[in-house]
Amino acid sequence: MVAFMGKNMPQPWRAARRPAGRSAQSRDPPAGVCPRADDPVRGGGYDRCDELDPGELEAPVIMWGLPALGCTLVGSALLLRRLPLAALAVVLGGSAASAAVEPAPARATLVVAAVVVVCGAGLEICYMAATRTRGVSVVGVAMAVGFGVLIPFLNVPLPGAQSGDIGGSAVHLATIALSLAAILAWLIGNSIRLAHARAEALTAQSATQTALAERLRIARELHDIVAHSIGIIAIQAGAAHRVFDTSPAEARDALAAIEATSRETLSGLRRMVTGLRNEEPGSGRAALGPAPGLADLGRLAAQTLDAGVRVEVDWRGSREPLPADIDLSAFRIVQEAVANVVRHAGAGECLVVIDRRDGQLSIEITDGGRGGDVASPACASAPRCSAASSPPARGPGGGFRVAVRLPVPAPAPTQA
Repeated sequence: MVAFMGKNMPQPWRAARRPAGRSAQSRDPPAGVCPRADDPVRGGGYDRCDELDPGELEAPVIMWGLPALGCTLVGSALLLRRLPLAALAVVLGGSAASAAVEPAPARATLVVAAVVVVCGAGLEICYMAATRTRGVSVVGVAMAVGFGVLIPFLNVPLPGAQSGDIGGSAVHLATIALSLAAILAWLIGNSIRLAHARAEALTAQSATQTALAERLRIARELHDIVAHSIGIIAIQAGAAHRVFDTSPAEARDALAAIEATSRETLSGLRRMVTGLRNEEPGSGRAALGPAPGLADLGRLAAQTLDAGVRVEVDWRGSREPLPADIDLSAFRIVQEAVANVVRHAGAGECLVVIDRRDGQLSIEITDGGRGGDVASPACASAPRCSAASSPPARGPGGGFRVAVRLPVPAPAPTQA
């Protein structure tokens, strides 16, 4: 019997010896050894059982599988910013490679690796959908879904994940979870990308509106500065031309008024251009001279008088200083109305009433001229009035009348 079994008996079984006193009939195989069919006593020889101790299999996976998966994730992270699709391919391919490192990886390790791969691939797809074009992100989703569908569909053999056991169920669930996670991650990333695009569009629209408002402000300032002065210069030049031969002294006075008005207009334009340059971010410089206000109505009346129109200013109510923007708007409204009187009304005088009380500033400009179309005068003042309060009231009635009310904010209380 020994000669019969000696050559076929495996090496581990050669080391095992039958204990003394045991009969051949009661001989039992040691742990881990199963009888073979050709054993002359039990029906065959002995060989090692297929079922081994789980501890013999778990150690190699912990030693090789998880480190391989970690290296895969690190390499994918390094490629994500420059080559996102290649990074996703590294994650998907590396996960399968890490599971195939050992012939029979532990089931718990398979579950952990599957969770890590699903989360890693989902994060990368979300990143692609949020930062790359839609075509790139859709390709990434197709890669992940295809990877998750092909493994169970083609019945790709994964060590330790045979069909019907817990490991196989975990792997199949992981492939389904990978597909669902890829789609969900794409939806989240795409919504983030759309939100960023919407925010950029709103920022660009706001910048365009700001630039348009600034251009309108510059055009309004140019009109306010130039229109009044050019009107006076044209009237003075015409008067000088008519009396140049008959009354040289009056012609010289008209030319002197033209020179003074031109110099003042050039000075105002220079101040405005310098102020616009100094308003650039980071210039750190202040505009030359203060902006005009109601305190300059006397100078405006003197210029208008040279054009043959006397301006009478009637102050009522409080004379306290106004906020700079309201003071400038009030002056420009009066300037535009007086310029319209000079150009269109044909009147020799006009009355300007300034009344400040009850938290508002009332401005009224009237003349005794011939009147005209309701829509023609003071049109340039409408943007200032609509931005501050009510639009100007204009009516024929034997002359022009412009009435504006501007709200004046209450001064902030001073702390003792």
